[in-house]
Amino acid sequence: MDNTVVETKGLSKIFRRDSFQVTALEDVNLTVSQGEFLCLMGPSGSGKTTLLNIIAVIDRPTQGQLRVLGEDVASMSEDRLAAWRNVHVGFVFQTFNLIPVLTAFENVELPLLLTKLSSQARKEHVIAALKLVGLEERIQHYPRQLSGGQEQRVAIARAIVTDPTLLMADEPTGDLDAHSAEEILDILSRLNRDFSKTIIMVTHDPRAARHATVTRHLEKGQLLPVGE
Repeated sequence: MDNTVVETKGLSKIFRRDSFQVTALEDVNLTVSQGEFLCLMGPSGSGKTTLLNIIAVIDRPTQGQLRVLGEDVASMSEDRLAAWRNVHVGFVFQTFNLIPVLTAFENVELPLLLTKLSSQARKEHVIAALKLVGLEERIQHYPRQLSGGQEQRVAIARAIVTDPTLLMADEPTGDLDAHSAEEILDILSRLNRDFSKTIIMVTHDPRAARHATVTRHLEKGQLLPVGE
């Protein structure tokens, strides 16, 4: 049985403005297997966040193929894509992106409001997700009442509450101190190890990369061969 979750072939992304164009990705061929914890590394401007956004179908490639779970997601309509993304993709950002006027519970519940789950079922899912990241005692706290590390844990709970196929993390420890960063990376490792979550993480930090099972490097929009 094929356990490929993500497959790209000849993936390229060109940003154009007036008469200028910038090649952010060039001919990227990548395969990600189920249960893999992939770390994408590279200097600023290497294309790693662009690749992450395309795999998460937040952006679309200029050319090439992208298949996720065997589906040609790059060709989906925006409406179908939004529904597909809500089921299959959880995203953790560097800046947490929590809504300040909502409690931790309400922030985590947001993706579930797009589902047909009952209020009780949503509550059970939210509490389970917050418990998984060690914040069951902070359910009614607002973001301003939480530390940066706790805010990022809420963001992870929000990303996993729908049990997505793919968990995407863009510099998830970039705004955290060393201790909080290690706690976040431990949570991601546990999700990968104990729950077989397929994770793709962008980072420039070699310490963060040590938590991944596979590391690939990008340079000037090109994915370097394995081992480089």
